[in-house]
Amino acid sequence: MRLLHLADLHLGKCVLEAPMLEDQRYILKEILSLADRHKVDGVLIAGDVYDRSIPPAEAVELLDDFLSGLGERGIPVLAVSGNHDSPERLEFGSRLFAGQGVYIAGQYDGKVRRVTLSDEYGPVCFTLLPFLRPAMVNARLGCAASTTEEAVRAALAAPPLPPREHPLQECSLQECPPQERHVLVAHQFVSAGGQGPELCESDTVMVGGSDNVDVSCFDGFDYVALGHLHRAQRMGRDTVRYAGSPLKYSLSEARHAKSVPLVTLGPKGDTAVELLPLAPRRELRQIRGRLDDLLAAAKQSAGPQREDYIYAVLTDEAVLDPAERLRTVYPNLLHVELAPPSREPAGEEAEADPLARKSEEELFAEFFRQVTGEPLSDGQRAVLRQVIEKAREDA
Repeated sequence: MRLLHLADLHLGKCVLEAPMLEDQRYILKEILSLADRHKVDGVLIAGDVYDRSIPPAEAVELLDDFLSGLGERGIPVLAVSGNHDSPERLEFGSRLFAGQGVYIAGQYDGKVRRVTLSDEYGPVCFTLLPFLRPAMVNARLGCAASTTEEAVRAALAAPPLPPREHPLQECSLQECPPQERHVLVAHQFVSAGGQGPELCESDTVMVGGSDNVDVSCFDGFDYVALGHLHRAQRMGRDTVRYAGSPLKYSLSEARHAKSVPLVTLGPKGDTAVELLPLAPRRELRQIRGRLDDLLAAAKQSAGPQREDYIYAVLTDEAVLDPAERLRTVYPNLLHVELAPPSREPAGEEAEADPLARKSEEELFAEFFRQVTGEPLSDGQRAVLRQVIEKAREDA
């Protein structure tokens, strides 16, 4: 059985106020192409399907298009909610969707939902565990979990719902015993033996580590499809993985190579993982240097790089309208940061600083020339002197 492992789609997200919807549409089409090319038997979505609990209509339509594309190919979908999703909204229609091979576990109702698919080696039991916090599990199970790890262990140990009570419940642990293959889809912060995962700017972690779940919680699973962190990485073993986000959603991800894990389940104990690279519609990258140098370099370059999402760091002492000037060569400029070399002259160095030897009139005259391109007239200089004298008197 071949499975694509997705997570953290964050449909509807904006990066520094730039909407990413068309980039997301592009990357989901690329994922459908991968599904065709590798003849996958299922798609796992490990939470944070949307970027916020009330997603924009366009994001909902995009998910509908993606799920419809998988449905047309006869590819089952097994998805859970993440901390960015509204569990109730994500689960809406799930009973109907289950009949079409789309299994969604949005809300945690005290019972873990399981679905069975089969291949030539027999059944594969999928456990769908939505994003959990201790209070959710305590309220449903009447336990007293103080950490997320305790809550996850309690949730996984709880017996499943009888099939007649929930149509998503296709199997029980008794019907899918340990000798069969087990896959978990979950959205949690997971560590391995006290070693935490690598984080990005966009990852949120609870202070104090109470949201940490040790990978040993998942020892009984042949593959664990994790969501919650945007950097693709293994946790403890090759078969416990964060898929990472399919696109770069923060500057800290600029150097990441985005991918989709292709999981191949053979007989029990034979699980292989291959990372399939994803090429975005536009890259997200940082450029740094003096404004004139960056403009000259951009004009010399050609091709799609000029269309990239750009975070610019300028090392000039002072520049006029840097964003507008950069957008003439980088139309998808996201942000401009001014970071001139830090220098605080003191003592003899202050005497060598040309600004330290200039009068207020000279400094303003230079500023006026930079803004207008013209020198101050005699009349303007006279007005400026009056303003400076008045300011000194007031001081």
